[in-house]
Amino acid sequence: MTGFELPVALFLLANLAASLWRVWRGPGDANRLLAALLFGSTGVGILALLAFSQSPVATPLLDAALALALLAAITAIAFAQRVWQRSTGSERPDD
Repeated sequence: MTGFELPVALFLLANLAASLWRVWRGPGDANRLLAALLFGSTGVGILALLAFSQSPVATPLLDAALALALLAAITAIAFAQRVWQRSTGSERPDD
């Protein structure tokens, strides 16, 4: 560790706490989704920081970070599809 990781990790943890607060107190679904996406990207940052702070780079942590990023993208797509269906009033989009 170079000494730079600790302040970055503390900043990311504060960011994580802020996103959890927004998920809990969010006034709407869109705000809660954005906070959940922030939670996912902060989790990716924390996992990548942990992976690169070890002397041989921990590839399982990087794999977990990539999986978390993929899940965050899938969540955003599912939310957008749900909002689209709710706004058009149909169960399925036209094929």
